[in-house]
Amino acid sequence: MAKRDFYEILGVQKNATDEELKKAYRKLAMKYHPDRNPGNADAEAKFKEVKEAYEMLTNAQKRSAYDRYGHAGVDPNMGGGGGAGAGGFSDFSEAFGDIFGDIFGGRAGGGGGGRSAAFRGADLKYNMELTLEQAANGFETQIRVPVWDNCGTCNGSGAKAGTKPETCSTCGGQGAVRMTQGFFSVQQTCPKCHGSGKMIAHPCHDCEGMGRKKTTKTLEVRIPAGIDDGMRIRLGGKGEPGTNGGPAGDLFVEVHLKEHAVFQRDGDDLHCEMPISFARAALGGTIEVPTLGGKASFDIPEGTQTGKTFRLRAKGIKGVRASYPGDLFCHIVVETPVKLSERQKDLLKEFDSSCVADGDKHSPRAKGWMDKVKDFFG
Repeated sequence: MAKRDFYEILGVQKNATDEELKKAYRKLAMKYHPDRNPGNADAEAKFKEVKEAYEMLTNAQKRSAYDRYGHAGVDPNMGGGGGAGAGGFSDFSEAFGDIFGDIFGGRAGGGGGGRSAAFRGADLKYNMELTLEQAANGFETQIRVPVWDNCGTCNGSGAKAGTKPETCSTCGGQGAVRMTQGFFSVQQTCPKCHGSGKMIAHPCHDCEGMGRKKTTKTLEVRIPAGIDDGMRIRLGGKGEPGTNGGPAGDLFVEVHLKEHAVFQRDGDDLHCEMPISFARAALGGTIEVPTLGGKASFDIPEGTQTGKTFRLRAKGIKGVRASYPGDLFCHIVVETPVKLSERQKDLLKEFDSSCVADGDKHSPRAKGWMDKVKDFFG
């Protein structure tokens, strides 16, 4: 039976590049490989045919002879070079080596292999409580953070002084071993050295071979003015050190505001309750209120009721990203007098009688409420 044209078998043109040949071979080899077609003699024959075509065409010398003389140029029985071998892949997993190499960092055929990977250190978080005044004005401070740091005795190697880590005998220093099942070849972390590629025969007594020690660092932190509850400050490279030469992680300082005795913060605005006497609410006048920057005053009109809100512009907090400060909102609370003397009670009774004698004009809200009650009951 006459052999099919190698280019036809792979489904490529005669001027196909090596990359195009490889791509075509991957697709057909995956389709016809015996492991995917158990007991299928036809698939096995096609796989061998595809494999032979690829091996011939990826060898520059054999491809040149095939292009000039056809099968006669490469058939050993006809005097050609013939035979699968140099320039081709010896098995299916080798053909797909670069695929697995892209995923696992090395050739699946066992060529270069992947060196032990460097890993970035873990990020750390530090919770910091601030007063409202500290958050509004900003300040600089120091914090003490428990962290893992490189051992100073062994300089992070984990080996005793005068010795050094040895290459892992299981993975040959690669940090990974290859597992093959069927036509798939995958790489996994070496179980003996846990990916470091090194074994420590004589561990450092100070860190017990870990290369790291638990310690406490003192760090300078600048708290920006206007920072709010839940915001974080990033200190780059102040987290845990990396492994195998990897970069250190970051430290995030997360801010939490303490409850304030006077103010409640809402973004860049502040809110406070302002208790005033019954007489001040009735007569009106000027009152003073506290702010984060000192005292401020404003006028309230006669007959001010509980719940009335007065807005003092730019008396709030200038946020971290704000171009101007927020406002202060004062919520009026009219206090009912308590612990009255007999004289004060008599005066209030006299006052109440005079108000009743004038009708409902002194209590417009009460009159409106009573009208609604009468309407409700028909």
